Amino acid sequence: MAGYFELKRAAGGGYVFNLKAGNHETILTSEVYNSKAAAENGIASVRRNASSSKNFDRKIAKNGAPFFSLTSASNGQVIGKSEMYSSTRSMEGGIASVTRNAGRATIKDKSA
Repeated sequence: MAGYFELKRAAGGGYVFNLKAGNHETILTSEVYNSKAAAENGIASVRRNASSSKNFDRKIAKNGAPFFSLTSASNGQVIGKSEMYSSTRSMEGGIASVTRNAGRATIKDKSA
C-alpha cells in the first residue's frame, strides 16, 4: 500500500499535514501553515526534497532519542519533522520510508 499526505486543520485554525506510510503510521509532520495553499506548497516541497539524503538532518533530542527533520534545499527551512525513535537504526528506517513514500503519495484532504 502506498503512502499518503493527510492535510487537516490545526487546532489554532491553520493547516498541517502528515506524511503517512502505507500502514497509516505518521512518518513526517509539518509545521502549522496559515493557509491551505501554503500547506499544499509544503507538500510539494516534501516531494521535491525527500529524494536527497542531504536534506535530512539527523538529530538527538535532550532525552537521547534520535529524530530527523527534512529541510528545503532551496532555502534551508524545515519542512517537517519525525517522531522520536528508540534507535538510530529505526530513525534511518523512518528516513527511508519518507524517501520511498513522498514522491508518489496522494493527498487526503480532511481540512473541510
